[in-house]
Amino acid sequence: MKVYLDEDLSPVIAGLLRNHGIDATTAQDVGNVQLEDQAQLAYAAREGRAIVTANVIDFIALAHEAVATNTEHAGIVLVPSSFRGDEFQAIADAIFQALKPYRGGLHGLVLYLRRE
Repeated sequence: MKVYLDEDLSPVIAGLLRNHGIDATTAQDVGNVQLEDQAQLAYAAREGRAIVTANVIDFIALAHEAVATNTEHAGIVLVPSSFRGDEFQAIADAIFQALKPYRGGLHGLVLYLRRE
């Protein structure tokens, strides 16, 4: 599984995901800081990575737009505000658990993380 963390999430989370065996990179890692949301989603799609973001409202809109325009993406994982931004381990664990059933990837899917 390959994921790409939007710049609104700490790179620490990517490191924790890598400890779980997930191929994780961040907007900061690849120099994509301050790109528009649509450009972030397009980058993730080109790289075959599901994007992970705390920007729930904007990315739900982008998911709807992708359906309306028949645009493919590699998956969107939404981190709700029930997670504080500094809860790195809790966020990483929730991402890991959510991805377990999707070993083949999240192509076209949107996942909304829940607190366990």
